[in-house]
Amino acid sequence: MPRPPLLALALPLLSCGRDKPAPVDSAGPSGPAPEVPCDSQDPLRQLYWGDLHVHTSLSFDAWTYEVRLSPSDAYAFAQGEAVRLPPLDAEGQGTREVRLARPLDFAAVTDHAEYYAEIAGCTTPGSAIHDTPVCADYREADVAAVQAFGVRLANDEPERFEELCGEGGIDCAAAGRSVWRSVQAAAEAADDDSAACSFTAFTGYEWSGATGVSNLHRNVIFANEVVPDTPVSYFEETDPWEMWARLDAGCLQAGTGCDVLAIPHNANLSNGWQFRVDYPAGMDEADAAAFRARMEPLIEVYQHKGDSECVNGLSGLLGAEDALCRFEDFSRDDAPDCEGEPGALGMTANGCVDRLDTLRGILAAGLEEESRIGVNPYRLGVIASTDTHMGTPGAVAEDAWTGHLGNIEDDVEDRLREHGLVPGGFMDSPGGLVAVWAEQNSRASVFDALRRRETYGTSGPRIAVRFFGGADLPEDLCGDAELVARADAAGVPMGGQLSGTDGTPRFVVTAQADDVPLQRVQIVKGWTDASGRSHVEVVDVAGGDNDADVDLETCEPRPAGSDTLCGVWTDPEFDPTAPAFYYARVVEDPTCRWSWRDCLSLPEDERPALCADERMPRTVSERAWTSPIWVSP
Repeated sequence: MPRPPLLALALPLLSCGRDKPAPVDSAGPSGPAPEVPCDSQDPLRQLYWGDLHVHTSLSFDAWTYEVRLSPSDAYAFAQGEAVRLPPLDAEGQGTREVRLARPLDFAAVTDHAEYYAEIAGCTTPGSAIHDTPVCADYREADVAAVQAFGVRLANDEPERFEELCGEGGIDCAAAGRSVWRSVQAAAEAADDDSAACSFTAFTGYEWSGATGVSNLHRNVIFANEVVPDTPVSYFEETDPWEMWARLDAGCLQAGTGCDVLAIPHNANLSNGWQFRVDYPAGMDEADAAAFRARMEPLIEVYQHKGDSECVNGLSGLLGAEDALCRFEDFSRDDAPDCEGEPGALGMTANGCVDRLDTLRGILAAGLEEESRIGVNPYRLGVIASTDTHMGTPGAVAEDAWTGHLGNIEDDVEDRLREHGLVPGGFMDSPGGLVAVWAEQNSRASVFDALRRRETYGTSGPRIAVRFFGGADLPEDLCGDAELVARADAAGVPMGGQLSGTDGTPRFVVTAQADDVPLQRVQIVKGWTDASGRSHVEVVDVAGGDNDADVDLETCEPRPAGSDTLCGVWTDPEFDPTAPAFYYARVVEDPTCRWSWRDCLSLPEDERPALCADERMPRTVSERAWTSPIWVSP
């Protein structure tokens, strides 16, 4: 993918803190409003659950799925209010009422920023472009409508529709800013900045680059009410480095209190592009690596398009086969190995798969770069989210899932179809949640936890996980009521960094089950040897294989796991000269997957053929992945 020269020093600053809706203006140019301390606080951090990848009717694809929920509706749903989903009735109202059984603590709406103006114009009767052929075709709301808009985001030099934004059309820049202000206003209205701290709402959007039909998307999350006047979309910057530079100049360096981070989309459909190791021409590589690490401190490991933790057998990463890899995997079984040469068409579940499409491969590449240039560009904390396109953040329950793609997933037959050009079908999943350990449920505290990577992701359940490492970590931590305080004093939590010169690291993982017993706790180690080769090893530290299974006639579970698991592990083969990462994986006993529940909901003679297909997953072993702890030489 060609890269233009970095524009970080030449870009005009995007103004922050100006031209805001009323709730935002209160901050003024001096910075964000002071934060009120929450009634509930804990210096040892409390666990909060959220979703940072959410689409509403403002997204060009979601609207065509008959999704009519606004950002305000999405934030209300996250807090436990009922909303109505497609299909629509004659009055244009949703006909399916849904509500979260357990509200979230925080969320960000991240609509595709690229077509804010065009979709508003196409769907507003009386607008200057409403009756154009492009808008008329768009309102047909079929696959072709999504493709007509989406294909432009796969071009190296994307152009807006001339008939919509050119002469005789609308002022797309001004209209886009108006939509962006409404996004900010929704977040400001939803955020509880009182001492109750009942809910935290972040302003965000999705940068939707898809060069070569490979997924390069990033969710951009702002820390507070001070945000740029205009989001940096793929139309403004087609290169991630340029997008980061604009965000850096227009937010972080603007002196207004604006703060931001970007979160790369689940990498499993990127054909090796999203984390390709390259740097802008003329920029010092170590400086560039540090800049990237600062702008993108997190990675989304799981969402409704599946998991990107690991794929066995990919070149560039040595280690024994891991039976738990390719969890809820969306890519084709026969996809070739990119072998370091990026491919194309990943967003259609085609093309090659690279080690840089996986969490382990990306983390390993970061170690290799650290050995080469002294800086790790991929010191990435881990989160998960839904990527729902129905305005329903946190809707992850297997036994209550109604799809994430509106009217193309509104009944059993639609959900159990073969997935086509538009991702979905029986390989789809409800997606996951992001967990943060923060002192309180406020914007500053949660954002700080994201920034320092004291985060983890789950495939949906709310498993409580703590992970600490340190050479002086006590061996008797499991069962100790003071575990967190002692571990804090002697080591670092998930997302932290250790020095190899301090001694052999020891790790403790403790996990509390949600509704389903836990099967095992594992630590995944990755390291780079003296010859530059990367390795990975998976170690059980608590629990293990058991006899848990599911009655597939009734979906009744036959549990065998534990409500709590804890393990302390000292790396017996630690090499203080080799950079390494360690993260924890926690796995539940199996339960019925949503797809098999849908099959059982129909009489046997009315079930789709896929219900008898061996490819149809019947069960799922939900899990959690923590942010790593790194050890540097």
